[in-house]
Amino acid sequence: MDRVTTLDRPARERPIAVFDSGVGGLTVLHELLVSLPNEDFLYFGDTARFPYGEKTQSELRTFAVEIADHLVAAGAKLLVVACGSASAAALPALEQHLADTDVDVVGVIVPAAQLAVEATANGRVGVLATPATIASGAFAEAIAASDRHVRVTSVPCPDLAPLIQSGIPLDEDAVDIVRRYTAELRAAEVDTAILGCTHYPLFAPILQRMLGRSVRLVTSGQGIIRTVERALGARDLLSAREGEGDYHFHCTGDVASFRTLGTRFLQMPLGTVEHVTLTPTPGRIAA
Repeated sequence: MDRVTTLDRPARERPIAVFDSGVGGLTVLHELLVSLPNEDFLYFGDTARFPYGEKTQSELRTFAVEIADHLVAAGAKLLVVACGSASAAALPALEQHLADTDVDVVGVIVPAAQLAVEATANGRVGVLATPATIASGAFAEAIAASDRHVRVTSVPCPDLAPLIQSGIPLDEDAVDIVRRYTAELRAAEVDTAILGCTHYPLFAPILQRMLGRSVRLVTSGQGIIRTVERALGARDLLSAREGEGDYHFHCTGDVASFRTLGTRFLQMPLGTVEHVTLTPTPGRIAA
């Protein structure tokens, strides 16, 4: 995607940017591509600094601002923070950072929380997410804001995203890890579980087996669609194109690895993947 050409387009025809710590956010991009087929998309995977789940809140805010500057310069009309850890740590900082632009930013925490509250029948919701996301309390706060009577059981899963990102086939050791993480949710008798990291949908079948088929799994991609449509509609930025849009990829790590693993996550051909190196902008980093 040529930067000058993109910036010269009418605002409605510029791309929606989606970013994540790695390839996990491609599960969110997949939902967006299906639901908004006329839009163009630019996906950014910060694979050189993966995983985000063990990073500090300050580091995550710094990373998010660097990525946002890159994507705004590339002509994005909307930023979707597909990463749960970055959404939890950096969304307010990003909103402040982009306040003097015409680019809105949306995260995956609140939409998924609202969807889970709508789905639960017994008022017991589980959250599986990275340690950074769980430590932030963002999901628990978002659920309480929607319905303070819902009981939340949160489980940090430090091994799950790296295991999925590695591309190693599912084996008995991986099953044991999933069994350990889901045990607390089974004990709490949740009827709805939020997969609070974009990598986790790839383990949805085994997670469903461990939790039971009566438990509703809520993913980040399911929740974000309505939020993106509302954000674009409020600024009259929905594409007027009748045909299919394009999608392109940037990553900070190895391009070949991104393409190989990314195809598995996106479930569509990836095409061109461009390696980029981020350059921090002095004085523009969130505190």
